[in-house]
Amino acid sequence: MTIPAQKDPGTATQPPGSHPLDPLTADEIVQTSAILKAHRQLGARVRFETIVLKEPDKKSVLGFRPGDPIDREAFVVILDNDDGATYEAAVSLSQGQVTSWKHVPGVQPRIMFDEFSECEAAVKADPDFQNALRKRGIDSPDLVMVDPWSAGHYGFAEEEGKRLALARCFLRSGPTDNGYARPIEGLSVLVDLNSMKIMRIDDYGIVPMAPNPGNYAAEFMGHFREDLKPLDITQPEGPSFTVDGNSVTWQKWSLRVGFTPREGLVIHTVGYEDQGRIRPILYRAALSDMVVPYGDPSKDHYRKNAFDAGEYGIGSLTNSLTLGCDCLGEIYYFDATLNDGRGCAFTIPNAVCMHEEDYGILWKHTDWRTGKAEVRRSRRLVVSSVATVGNYEYGFFWYFYQDGTIQLEVKLTGIINTAGIAEGEKPRHGTLVAPQLNAHVHQHFFNFRLDMSVDGEANSVHEVNTVAEAPGPDNPHGNAFYAESTPLKTELEAQRIIDPLRGRYWKVSNPSVVNALGTPVGYKLMPGENILPFADPSASIMQRAGFMTKHLWATPYAPDETSATGPYPNQHPGGDGLPSYTKGNRNIENTDVVLWYTLGYHHVPRPEDWPIAPVAYCGFSLKPVGFFDTNPVLDVPPSAHHNGACHA
Repeated sequence: MTIPAQKDPGTATQPPGSHPLDPLTADEIVQTSAILKAHRQLGARVRFETIVLKEPDKKSVLGFRPGDPIDREAFVVILDNDDGATYEAAVSLSQGQVTSWKHVPGVQPRIMFDEFSECEAAVKADPDFQNALRKRGIDSPDLVMVDPWSAGHYGFAEEEGKRLALARCFLRSGPTDNGYARPIEGLSVLVDLNSMKIMRIDDYGIVPMAPNPGNYAAEFMGHFREDLKPLDITQPEGPSFTVDGNSVTWQKWSLRVGFTPREGLVIHTVGYEDQGRIRPILYRAALSDMVVPYGDPSKDHYRKNAFDAGEYGIGSLTNSLTLGCDCLGEIYYFDATLNDGRGCAFTIPNAVCMHEEDYGILWKHTDWRTGKAEVRRSRRLVVSSVATVGNYEYGFFWYFYQDGTIQLEVKLTGIINTAGIAEGEKPRHGTLVAPQLNAHVHQHFFNFRLDMSVDGEANSVHEVNTVAEAPGPDNPHGNAFYAESTPLKTELEAQRIIDPLRGRYWKVSNPSVVNALGTPVGYKLMPGENILPFADPSASIMQRAGFMTKHLWATPYAPDETSATGPYPNQHPGGDGLPSYTKGNRNIENTDVVLWYTLGYHHVPRPEDWPIAPVAYCGFSLKPVGFFDTNPVLDVPPSAHHNGACHA
């Protein structure tokens, strides 16, 4: 059944198991937890950190045909709050059995959403915390806002083996006030999440709270600008895409939309129709992890760094998107069905938005001799989601263009993290964004895992730099330069950083498939704005987020290597993930290659970022390079206008 696109919220609904990559349904999530509770006699204080589809092997997926039998299997991560133990399980939903169960020692699963609310309640109920508030003139904790942060790993003996959160506090002036305008500076609470007991209260001394409110919501605005006229986007005949369950076709593109609680939006099996067939480009693409290191060494601000995917599960924090606000035009929505900590299912309506956008000129040329002009307009398909992680919002936008380009854009907005500062003091490691309100300098690092499949699974990677040729007999006028392609044959060779001054990009090609010109077909990864971390190599965050040190990593495909930080970055001492995967320096020539691209956004806050930050943008592109025999969009028709078509 093909479900048409729609303006009103809707979701793709199919029987479970229509395709091997279909996410688990609500019933399957509940069935999974019920099977485990029955077969493993799980106690009342067990939390289900993850219940997701255990994705089948590639061969099964790529060879699947509609109607083939599918063994639906779930992957589960379980935390026992009684003893702090973590377990991984696989459950066959087809057979109703637990097919594997193992204890994973010495790790901490990500902090679950229900732990956040329980942690806040425990902190506010603590008598010693209430006394610390009264020292600051706060008589009641009712309007106190508690943000539990991951505690990281700093080698403190009393923290070893504990499941921790470091609670930072703010004060609202009313129930809908922006609490981040009034940080309760110098007061934080270390909480044992297994027992929900206060381990320690750190009081670094009283700093008067910032005097000004920082409200931005419509209810607080006195008036709005009145010179904006309506801007309507209409498609009288409907959009050009079709949706069948989680499968999408648009123009010549085909892809599948997926979702997990850790990664959020996942794009599967991307291909482009050419030469009478769907030519594969990407098998799977998603955020693998991200981290936000802050640059202030004082008090306990040095512990400010958050792995928003691996420690919090950015997918589980995804917004329900709203027509006309988050998404504009003829919209199709996908819901996301996830698990809570007790093994029940819940749904995020409208978690993923899909629509078409006009994107200006696709190509144009005017022949001044004949006076004739040809122009085509560009259109792109947008698949997006937005997550709120405490104070920040992150939008992840995948764009698919008619010419075969794929672009990933991260949109950063929300509220910058704030700290109190004494009147008249000038912050060294931040920016004064309002009276007595300091916003620390920080960075956002994202790593995207791109399981490439350029016209097949056997791919190779090259680095391409533009080289200035030295003057000489072959370059008598000194003007020569050329693009030099260097193969990256092993994992260590493929650990690279950007170099915009050399026009650097990386190309994934299929040496066994050539285009009409006799060269291997390929796609190139084009970096956008980027940066490296500023923390010293000895810093804890550099050990735990080693992926930040390189913009490009490449590995041979391995089904258990899915995150740049490893499966359990929460409180991990470091060294896991990409630094560990690549120690063996495996071959990456003519094999099933995975690219890992690290994207860094550097944020020195401005007063204009307060009380809420305008959207900032960063990203990268994948562009065909010899993948097609010629320009693939010559067949895009001219647009109509009031005097006819857009050509003369």
